[in-house]
Amino acid sequence: MLIPGILLAEQAEEKTRVATLSTVLTEIATEVGAEHVAVSGLIPPGTDPHEYEPKPADLTKLAEAGLILASGKNLEANLSKLVANSGSRGLLVSVGDKFPSLELPAEDGGHGSTVDPHWWNSIKNVELATAVVRDALIQVDPAHAVDYRKNAVAYLAELAVLERWAKLKISELPRDQRKLVTSHDAFQYFAKDFGFTIYAVEGISPEDEASNRRVTNLIDTIKRKRVKAIFGEFGSNPKVLEVITRDTGAKIGGNLYADGLAPGDASTYAGMVRHNLTTIVEGLK
Repeated sequence: MLIPGILLAEQAEEKTRVATLSTVLTEIATEVGAEHVAVSGLIPPGTDPHEYEPKPADLTKLAEAGLILASGKNLEANLSKLVANSGSRGLLVSVGDKFPSLELPAEDGGHGSTVDPHWWNSIKNVELATAVVRDALIQVDPAHAVDYRKNAVAYLAELAVLERWAKLKISELPRDQRKLVTSHDAFQYFAKDFGFTIYAVEGISPEDEASNRRVTNLIDTIKRKRVKAIFGEFGSNPKVLEVITRDTGAKIGGNLYADGLAPGDASTYAGMVRHNLTTIVEGLK
């Protein structure tokens, strides 16, 4: 027979289960939820979210979660179906859908536009996402609302420090040099914040492989704009970039983290941002 005090202690230790479909959201949920949550990140650090395929164990984690956090902005294919198949009754929040999107023109002169899902490459958007996660945690676990608000304030303060550092770092680069050539089109939110123009080899998804016409046009642009360096991504195929550097004389400025956190110096959001901005500024100076 359980002693009442032990029973109360066991009940007090029960945590809200949170499943995330984003490495950045895993960090936010962990920071805001702290000791009151058990966070399961379905996408491990260093994994391309565009290529995520759910495993049977992921369906179990979704089914057990009281809160499911997705990136939103059309990044997760068949999200509603995935959650329904898991049998989950948890609250599903597509975090990126809670704040404005950037829409990019269709590739290679096609009609229409596509929503850019890479919202986390803007520190301002991560601040907005923190508020969304805070409110979602309060909704599913109102008993700990005070702690969630306090933890969110602390994390937002860290982001404010990061944003001040980022502005100082970017200020080292004259505005006429803020031309960023990347492996795939993942830095438009970053570009909007800091006054860059993006020239991407591939489209929004790495699966949108570059056509010969696109590569030819990009080579012409790099020459005309006198771009000093181009940037790859960790895990991307360097062959096309090698062709571009050979034909333009631009150098490889380094590799960026475009799709979320990764082992090493990008294991935290602040680490990812600091790596990317330092690599970009030093490569283009």
